[in-house]
Amino acid sequence: MSMDYLEQLLNLPDVVTAKLSPDGRWVAFVWYHVHENFDVFVVPSDGSAAPVALTHTPEWTWLVDWTPDSKAVIVQQDHDRDERVMLFKVEIDQPEHMQPLTEDRPDYFLRGGNLHPDGKTLFYGANYDFEGNAPVEPTYIYRHDLESGERQVIARPKAPAYTVPKLSPDGMYVLYARKDRHPSGRQFHLVDVNGEDDREILHLGDEYKISARWLPDSEHILVISDSTDGQLQEHISIGLYHWPSDELRWLVDDPARTVEGAWVSPDGLIVVNEVRDTVHVSTFIDITTDLEMPFPRLPGNLVPLGRTADGAWVGFYYAANRPVELVRFDLDATQPADLVSLTNVWQHTDLKPEQLAAAEDFRWQSVDGMQVQGWLYRADPNPKKAVVYIHGGPTSHSENKLNASIQYFVSQGFNVLDVNYRGSTGFGLAFRERIKEDGWGGREQDDIATGAQALIAAGLAEPGKVGVTGTSYGGYSSWCQITHTPADVVGAAVPICGMTDLVVDYHTTRPDLRPYSEEMIGGTPEAIPEKYHERSPINFVEHIKGKLLIVQGAQDPNVTPENMREVVKRLTLHDIPYDLLVFDDEGHGIYRPQNQAALYRRMADFFNEAFAEARA
Repeated sequence: MSMDYLEQLLNLPDVVTAKLSPDGRWVAFVWYHVHENFDVFVVPSDGSAAPVALTHTPEWTWLVDWTPDSKAVIVQQDHDRDERVMLFKVEIDQPEHMQPLTEDRPDYFLRGGNLHPDGKTLFYGANYDFEGNAPVEPTYIYRHDLESGERQVIARPKAPAYTVPKLSPDGMYVLYARKDRHPSGRQFHLVDVNGEDDREILHLGDEYKISARWLPDSEHILVISDSTDGQLQEHISIGLYHWPSDELRWLVDDPARTVEGAWVSPDGLIVVNEVRDTVHVSTFIDITTDLEMPFPRLPGNLVPLGRTADGAWVGFYYAANRPVELVRFDLDATQPADLVSLTNVWQHTDLKPEQLAAAEDFRWQSVDGMQVQGWLYRADPNPKKAVVYIHGGPTSHSENKLNASIQYFVSQGFNVLDVNYRGSTGFGLAFRERIKEDGWGGREQDDIATGAQALIAAGLAEPGKVGVTGTSYGGYSSWCQITHTPADVVGAAVPICGMTDLVVDYHTTRPDLRPYSEEMIGGTPEAIPEKYHERSPINFVEHIKGKLLIVQGAQDPNVTPENMREVVKRLTLHDIPYDLLVFDDEGHGIYRPQNQAALYRRMADFFNEAFAEARA
């Protein structure tokens, strides 16, 4: 039986994340829409063989890291996306043989997982006190003896924080992040593997963020920072820190550049990820000469991972009308045909690129005159009805990249606008930080509402025939839109796993996410209760005039189902009609292809019915 268009979209393989092995000979990656869930694959970096599945399970299975000898990977797996992960080791010459390293269904959130060169010791973070057998708020850093089962705490941060500890290549030290000083900041500590010397090594202001990555020599650390001198700046800087001498020098410190991040190639070259209006423009730096060289500029996005053992480069290549692929390339590439695919996605589908809608740059002015960018997908002929897609985060961005739900909506006769509101990455640090001027639920919601108005003004939708949807912060924004934007602009909303009561969300979410809420809103619910009330959509449901479909993953530990339960009570109290769709086997987001198929069909029908009523 032939598949319909949606089924074809949901069977289109998509590379989600990837890591080059330490020896540069292999690429391990997570492939989506190949099996029934996310799974880990491996492919030779020279393209000499096709990808091989290292895992094949019905659950969400994710790549954590390579082992130091490049012969195996560490993977993690949870159940129904509850984020309570278990770690496994998988040898690349024994695919699908998952060797358990930690317990199943833990009563805590585990972060990272690096195997020591001795092959017997594992390092990770966990918000759990194994001596007291009880969960804790901070993420402790653990050394786990795999033979005896003994776990030793080697670092005890004071405050909760999302931290993924990283073992040095020589197996002597662990690098990890803390947020003990301020919810907005992030500093880095270095602790020896025995837990005898835990010290702060990177601190450039209590409220400013640092990211850090090891270089292969175990002495140098790549630094990505919002500040170079403890003062506020409007750009991100890249530095190199030599921890034995405590010397830090800046490699990229240019206010004119929109650097988003950086990482290290297995051979020690530094890849700098600059993003200009959400388009990746990458370079690499040789730290022995400080020479910075550009990568090829091609249509769409080419994002290098690192240099392989034979001197070629491997990276991601993608656009809205071509799924993410792993490609091998040389620096003299001038066109997409010069890239050699390692994943060969078009061999796995009957779809053609021309069946996928292209992304068009679309801009408008918000209420305060700020220019806002989004990606417009046009249905043909123009249906004069639209869906505004709102990305999550909010510290992330939408780019020229394939999105199955957007492609399906276009195929069903909707124009789609994918909005990059203030607070999004991809436009520089200053734009990202603008969301903090008001806090969540401020002018970034005006950016979205004026985007809907711009669609109407451009003749791409009739008044009231604009729907909004998104997941996580996109779900929260959908709630904000349906409770605050007039129905003759936004006529329907499908919030997916979205916060409704910011107080409830703060107290029921994962401990490591609470500092993020404090950073983005401006404090705790106890310190600023009025603001939490004002920015919580649950307190304004009586204003809803449009149609509402609520979607929730029952296992969500991020935006917990308590958000859904509380808003349903409030909607019932005010006699506000709503539809509800709960997926018992999903967490933060709807990811199982069979669930996505049911959801996307339901959403298209829902928007069509809502707009038909608006016309009547």
